[in-house]
This record gives sequence, C-alpha cells and structure tokens, in this order.
Amino acid sequence: MVITLLSDFGDVYPASMKGVILGINPDANIVDISHSVPRHDVHAGAFMLMNCARYFPSGTVHIAVVDPGVGTRRRPIAIRAEAPGSGLQYFIGPDNGILIPAARSIGDFEVYEITNKKLIRESISGTFHGRDIFAPVGAHISNGMDIGDVGELVFDFVNLDFVVGIKKKRSLEGRIIFIDSFGNIVTNIPSGMVEFRQGDVLEIEKKHVLFQSAYGFCKKGEPLALIGSHGYLEIAVNQGSAAEFFDKKQGDKIIIKT
Repeated sequence: MVITLLSDFGDVYPASMKGVILGINPDANIVDISHSVPRHDVHAGAFMLMNCARYFPSGTVHIAVVDPGVGTRRRPIAIRAEAPGSGLQYFIGPDNGILIPAARSIGDFEVYEITNKKLIRESISGTFHGRDIFAPVGAHISNGMDIGDVGELVFDFVNLDFVVGIKKKRSLEGRIIFIDSFGNIVTNIPSGMVEFRQGDVLEIEKKHVLFQSAYGFCKKGEPLALIGSHGYLEIAVNQGSAAEFFDKKQGDKIIIKT
C-alpha cells in the first residue's frame, strides 16, 4: 500500500512519521511528495497535494501536514474520495483546508473527524500531530481499516477553494495560486478558459509576453505565458523567475490582456 507524505517540516521530522507508519504497517511504500512546502503556507501545500494525488494508484493514503494551528482546537480529519472508474484516495491531516482541493479533484468525498483514541499514539505532543495522530491513522487505513472507524462524519469542515479566474472580452483575470521553486507563476485560470495560440502577444503588467507551448521557445531571460503541466495558465521567464520579473507573490491579482 502506498502512503504519501507532504509537509513543511524540512528534514528530521518526517523520519519519525515514517517510523510510526512502518511500526504499524511494515509493508507500506512511503513516497515523499515534498517536505519543502513554504512554512505555514496551507494554500501552497493544498496546491501541491492537489496536483500530485491524482497520479497515485487507487487506495493510496495521503498524509499532508502544514499545520500552523497544531495543538489548538482545530480538528484532525480523514477523507475518503472516490471517482467512478478511478478508485479511492484517502487524505489525512488537519482541518484547515489543505486536504479539500485534492479530495475535490478526485471526485465525491466524505470527511470524518478523527476521535478514536485507540488509533493514535498514547502520548500526544502539542506540537507534532503529524507523528502522533496523522501518521498512525494513515497507517491503520493503509492496513485496510474502514475509514468510518476513525470517528463521525462531519460537514462543517474548513473549505479551501482556489476558485476560477474570469474571462472578459479582451482579458483574463485571476489570482496567483502558487509560485514554484523556479519562480513560475501559476494562476487560477484553467486551460479550458484559454484560447490563445502559440506566438500570440499578450500584455501582463504593461509588458509584452508571448504565449508559447514550452519555455525553450523564448530566449533566456524572456517572459512567456503557457499552459503548465498542472493544467493552469502559467507565467514564466525562461531560465529566470517570473515572480521577481513581475514583482508578484502568491495571492496577488493578475490580468492578462490581449
């Protein structure tokens, strides 16, 4: 059974989560999505999880922990998501929205509050629920436990929705939902909204930008727009940082004019 891990922990801490998982399910195949989510950045973690989860086999358990509210009254939750023909995916983590876009991208989903103390470690740290709650619960589910055994269904979970950009007569308007380690700007404008052709000249922040299908069609240092592998309109600079070039950060509004 595959278990993925995603966090903002950096090094050291993920290893103890893996130890807990393997103590419950020695046959678990643990895959690290990333432990380099920007610290406390729930939105970035949610985007990364959403764009990776769909590629894992049915039955995968995803444990995602970007948790600035750890130790407070925020709930620990487990989610079962299913799409006809593509199987199940499970998501374990804090009730702060990080799991919801990924679960929604899979299909219909159910959210359960984790209340069954038999599934978690006897001693619970106020600062490390990833090790003491989420890792053991994920391991038990990977062993075939019914998700309903974690606790009761809840419907008032914290929602996180990237929304969708707006198409106007001569422009697309959206927001920046992610900036990757290359400085590429990912917008909330889906590919289905984009009707540009390769070579079209766009205007972004009063700068002329070519729409291309790949980074290499522009010279080094030149800006471009393209549909990224995630399926959203992306703004990039070939071998440079679009975030620096356009002086933008996650959450900023972005307007692409034609």
